[in-house]
Amino acid sequence: MTRYLQIWLASARYSIVRTMMFRFDFFLWALVELCWMGVNLLMISVIYEHTQSIAGWSKYEMLLLVGTSLLVQRFLMGFFWSSLFELGRNIRSGYFDFFLAQPGNILFMASTRKLDPDGLLNSFVAMGVVAYAAHRLGLHPSALDLALYALMIFCGLVIHYSMLVISISVAFWITSAQGIEGIYFTLAEFSRLPREAFKGLASLAFVWLLPVVVVSNAPAHTLLHGFQPRWAFALLAAALLWLGAAVTVFHLGLRRYTSASS
Repeated sequence: MTRYLQIWLASARYSIVRTMMFRFDFFLWALVELCWMGVNLLMISVIYEHTQSIAGWSKYEMLLLVGTSLLVQRFLMGFFWSSLFELGRNIRSGYFDFFLAQPGNILFMASTRKLDPDGLLNSFVAMGVVAYAAHRLGLHPSALDLALYALMIFCGLVIHYSMLVISISVAFWITSAQGIEGIYFTLAEFSRLPREAFKGLASLAFVWLLPVVVVSNAPAHTLLHGFQPRWAFALLAAALLWLGAAVTVFHLGLRRYTSASS
C-alpha cells in the first residue's frame, strides 16, 4: 500500500505541475464547473419559490442533498475522470500497452494516472453548500455523524467510480463506449433527487438495482436524522458489490485486449 501511495503522489504531483503550466485552462474549466454547479443551485431556488416541499423535503434539506451529490461528483471528476475518460481512447488506439508494461495493478495505474485540480477545487464549493444548508437547518452533527458522513461519501465515490469503470470497459468489446458513457452521466443526474420521489419500478431501478439515488440520500439522511443503520449498511454493501463487479468486468475485458502490435 505504501508503494501505491508513492505512485499516486508522484502522479498527483505531475498533474498539478502540468496544470500550473496551463493556468488559464485550469481557471477556465474551474469556472465552467462552478457555473454548472450554480445552475443546479439556482434551479432549487426557483422551484422553491413556488412550493414549500418536494417529496417531503424542504428547500434547505434539498440544498443539502444536492450539495452532497455535487460533492461526490466533484471528487469523481477530480480523482478519476480524466484517467478513465482516456482509458477508452487508449484501448482503441493501442496506447493501453503502456499500462500493461507497468509494474503494478493495471486498473489502479490506468485510473489514477491523472488528477484534475479544477474538480477538486470545486469540491470545496460543494462542501460550503452542505455546510450552509446545515447551518440554515440548525443542524449540529456530532463528530461521529461527520465521520459517518465522510465514510458514506467515500462509499458513494466508490460506487460512481465502479459504474464508470464498467461503462468504459465496454470499449474492450466494441469500437467506442462514448454512448454508454453518456448513459452513465444521465443516470448520475438522479442522485440529486430525494429517495421518496421514486415509486414502483423507478424505485426498483434507481434505488436498488442502480443505487445512484442512495449515493447522495444516505449521507444526507445521516446529517439530517443521525446514524441510520439501514442506509449505512445498504450503501456499504452496494459499494463492495459494484467495486467487485467493476474489477471483474475490467479483467474480463482485459483478456480480449489484443494490443497495438496486433
